[in-house]
Amino acid sequence: MKVLQPILVTLLLFLFSIQNTSSQNSQMVLDSVIKKYEQHRGYDRHVYPLGLYTKEYYKSEAEFAQQVLDELNKVETADLSETEKISADLLGFVLNDKINYYKFEQYLNPLLSDTGFHTNLTYQVRPLANYAQVKGYLNRLNAIPQFVSQNLENLREGLEKGVSQPLVIFKGYESTYNDHIVSDFEDSFYYSPFKNLPNDLTKAQKDSVLSAAKITIETKVTPEFKRIKNFFETEYFPKTRTTLGVSETPNGKAFYQNRIDFYTTSTQYTADDIHQIGLREVARIKAEMEQIIKELKFEGSFADFFHFLRTDKQFYAETPEQLLMIARDMAKRADAQLPRYFKTLPRKPYGVAPVPDAIAPKYTAGRYIGTSKESTEPGYYWVNTYDLPSRTLYTLPALTVHEAVPGHHLQGSLNNELGDSIPRFRKNLYLSAYGEGWGLYCEFLADEMGMYTTPYEQFGKLTYEMWRACRLVVDTGIHAKGWTREQVVDYMSSNTALSMHEVNTETDRYISWPGQALSYKMGELKIRELRKKAETELGANFDIRAFHEIILEQGTVTLAIMEERVNDYIKRSKK
Repeated sequence: MKVLQPILVTLLLFLFSIQNTSSQNSQMVLDSVIKKYEQHRGYDRHVYPLGLYTKEYYKSEAEFAQQVLDELNKVETADLSETEKISADLLGFVLNDKINYYKFEQYLNPLLSDTGFHTNLTYQVRPLANYAQVKGYLNRLNAIPQFVSQNLENLREGLEKGVSQPLVIFKGYESTYNDHIVSDFEDSFYYSPFKNLPNDLTKAQKDSVLSAAKITIETKVTPEFKRIKNFFETEYFPKTRTTLGVSETPNGKAFYQNRIDFYTTSTQYTADDIHQIGLREVARIKAEMEQIIKELKFEGSFADFFHFLRTDKQFYAETPEQLLMIARDMAKRADAQLPRYFKTLPRKPYGVAPVPDAIAPKYTAGRYIGTSKESTEPGYYWVNTYDLPSRTLYTLPALTVHEAVPGHHLQGSLNNELGDSIPRFRKNLYLSAYGEGWGLYCEFLADEMGMYTTPYEQFGKLTYEMWRACRLVVDTGIHAKGWTREQVVDYMSSNTALSMHEVNTETDRYISWPGQALSYKMGELKIRELRKKAETELGANFDIRAFHEIILEQGTVTLAIMEERVNDYIKRSKK
């Protein structure tokens, strides 16, 4: 026996070294694949400062993604750490979507009801902090003609193939280009950053920049928006499709299922599955809404209460400034609650600002606009002050916690600030089921945070939750069950307290963006399901801060990865 012991020890050490070597090899292969993906540029940013949008480019990107995916599939994931396994899973998810982007020719349809390839240019307009940023901004403005030409070519091919957007969603769309057709260059939204140039520029530099800016606006920016106007009004609108559902387009049924898979980060749901989940959620939430109406002793029907909310002046701000002031107050109250619910808070601050006038008419009630970790700009919670009679105050707390904190700003900034063990592609990754699911979960969490101070604000929380539940019904209704626009508007207006302006803009959004609206409720349902499971199994040992850390500390993940992490957390906590 004494003779065998050294042999056994040697054998165990040998086996351990083999296992350790295998693990190191798997890690090295994964690192190599991730590095290859992250270093890939696809095109020269100096030549195409606004991006490249040709069919040839998307084809080459799909081919590259398939090549990387083939290499990734050879990695032995059993030998990897948890973080490495998550990186491998997420990279595979991203690569498959790039392949599907080309397969389903999504680049031929770069338009939504409230945005489009041309409206995305507004995100280029930011304050200029130094001379390098000034030159970079001028270069991007000068690239607009090239950018427009590439996108118009794609749109023309989309028209020929029948994959355009339906005409019905474009009511009021003319503002997206007419607002940028100006007679005086100084009135252009794209000229606004030049009105406050950095102080460290010399007088000669400022004179040169302002002269170049004038020429660029007059010869490259305004004329291109005239070209866009002419394209839409003489080519696109007369030829676009009249049907609503994407399933009615070529290969549309397969595309819609693909979008369901992508936006739920799961392959387990059909359109009918989600439709039924939505109907059940609508019934549950409606019962809670009716209880609040009863407690308020309101005399009238469910529809009468909605009419009261939509028309009573107490629920609306009188001026844009007042709406912003109320939103800032709510955001600051949410800030104060964060340490009670979160172990880790982001370094990046955020501001509260109005949606720019140029895009406000077709914009949602509010949105979060993030920045990179390296940026000197804060994130922004944009509040839409356009059409004040449609901006209900009783829904503002839910909107604020969703878009600012603890919603998109907190989650997005933490994602950007992940440590060095997390690959760069994950720090820039956004999956709607996770991000929007988290935002909607935060509307639920805000009740515990004391953000809803009146029964009307509680009702506002429920109407936002109902809104997202209705999305499950109407998105699948439009794209899989042949619903008309009128059916969608009737369903939304009879089940939510959204203003009719919001009902109409949201309906157009669901028509133009198949599947995306499913992500909110499906993600929120999963987070709440996992939290309930953790609370039930851990009892008095459940720690809300620890639970949120598990959800957030690995950044953006699929719902399957999230579930696995929570299950592991429960097991560890029990031990």
